Parts: sequence; structure tokens; C-alpha cells
Amino acid sequence: MVIEGYYSQVADEIVTAFNTGRMLDLGTGPGYLPIEIAKRAPEITIVGVDLSRQLILMARGNAARAGLAHQLSFEVGNSAKLRFEDESFDTVLSTGMLHSLKDPVAVFKEIFRVLKKGGRAWVYDPSNVTAYIDRKQWKESLNFRERFFLWLFMLLGLHKPIAAYRREQVMPMVETAGFVEVGIDERENEIRIQLRK
Repeated sequence: MVIEGYYSQVADEIVTAFNTGRMLDLGTGPGYLPIEIAKRAPEITIVGVDLSRQLILMARGNAARAGLAHQLSFEVGNSAKLRFEDESFDTVLSTGMLHSLKDPVAVFKEIFRVLKKGGRAWVYDPSNVTAYIDRKQWKESLNFRERFFLWLFMLLGLHKPIAAYRREQVMPMVETAGFVEVGIDERENEIRIQLRK
């Protein structure tokens, strides 16, 4: 299952380094990662942003069912044009969104803008999250709405893996945005970028 697999692993890694303060999750989808983080770190408040109104509704429902609505909020928004004030978050996350962006530099600039001085950002971009999960168990765990979205993604051809970005592609983007402290971990199906303002 996605939650027990990939997102659980990412949540563990993030909470090890950051377990209090205000966090922003870009491309939050149905809120799986914020929920996993909130379970591990009750001192964190998280705002999740996604372009899809339906996914935001799912995220709110998932947070309520997990008993974490007091710690999590979700809203429709564009990661390239965030409504938040400068330096309003201690950390920013994005998982699985980078390879789908039309203008990744604009998103990195927004991440830089909303991060507090000394704040950290994690941008994890697996080219295929399902490579980390038991697909049969995951499909069986989906509710009707999630099955519908999976069917729609398959119909539109959006389910096909896309090659992950490489270090040489990412470095100019983050440097243009203003980041000077950058850590990049390239894996077979994923790139993990850690940034500090």
C-alpha cells in the first residue's frame, strides 16, 4: 500500500530532521504524506496545496478519518503562485510533482520565497511511486473515488512512468531560484533534493 510503503518511509526521513513548526506540502494529492508526518510529529502543523479540488476534498476527508484535522489543512492552489507571505514556513515538501511541472523554476522560486531564513525544503520526485508498493494490495485498498481517479489516469495515459530528473538538470533550476545549499541524491527511479535557504 502506498501509505505503508513509500510515504511512510519519506515521513520517517523528514521527521528525523524536522519535527516541530509549520510545514507546506506542495502537490499534496489525497494528503497521504502530511497524514503520515502528522502521526509521527504532533508538534508540526501542515498546509497541503494541490491544483485538484477533488484531491483536496479527499485529503480533508482522509485527515478527518485519521483524527488529524486539527493539525492539517488542505487548500486548492498553484505551487507556482502561492498565496502565502514571504518566509511563512519552516519547511516545504514536494513529493512526486517535479516531473509534471510546466515551469519548475517558478515553483522553486516560490519555495524559496515562502521558506523562512534557515528553512529546509525536500523535493522528492519518484518517476513511479508504484515501484515502491505492492500493487495488488494497493488497488484492493482504494475506495470508489480513488478507483475512479486511477481509471481516469489510465484512460488519459497519465499513469505511465516518466524519467526522473537528473542532477545536471536540477542544479540550474535551484540556483536560479536562489538556493545555495543543495543536496541531491539520485536513485534508479527517483531524485531527492534537499535545499536550505
